[in-house]
Amino acid sequence: MNARAQFVRMQDSTAADWQLIAGEFMPFAQALPQRVVKHLQILQGDYGGFPVDRYTHSLQTATRALKEGRDDEYVVCALLHDIGDTLGSFNHPDIAAAILKPFVSEENLWMVQNHGIFQGHYFFHHLGLDRNLRDNFRSHPHYDRTEEFCALYDNPAFDPKAETLPIEEFMPMLQRVMAQPRNSIYLKKETP
Repeated sequence: MNARAQFVRMQDSTAADWQLIAGEFMPFAQALPQRVVKHLQILQGDYGGFPVDRYTHSLQTATRALKEGRDDEYVVCALLHDIGDTLGSFNHPDIAAAILKPFVSEENLWMVQNHGIFQGHYFFHHLGLDRNLRDNFRSHPHYDRTEEFCALYDNPAFDPKAETLPIEEFMPMLQRVMAQPRNSIYLKKETP
């Protein structure tokens, strides 16, 4: 049986309690890529009216980015850009961005966070919405990157005949990207 911390309220915890917790945390954190994939796989069979299910769409988006030589971080963003569909039906980019935030650059985070508005260029007008909503961000330094992501990878990744690599192809890069957080409240900040 594992040792357990001996407090009921956090304010009653001790350094010894947190040493126990830290010892449990590292194996838990190292298993994050596997948990993320399990959540992504919830999208299997969820077509939502699309020609492919959302899981296949995610794999196709990542496949396209990988085949065009994008780096690991970008491919992982492509893989996970719609992972929030299950829990954030009305704000899925926010969910994906929250998962990726500790591990990716500011430009990739912004791309994931805003891809929904940029993807809307292709269909918002069919819903009575402004398809040019993305133009509100035209002066943003990551506008072109996000526009390109949608045009080259996200938008065309609904093709039942397109090459779709299996999740196993992406696991090593997902593990590399999620191995070391860059941005977290749990990281000590270096003082200048």
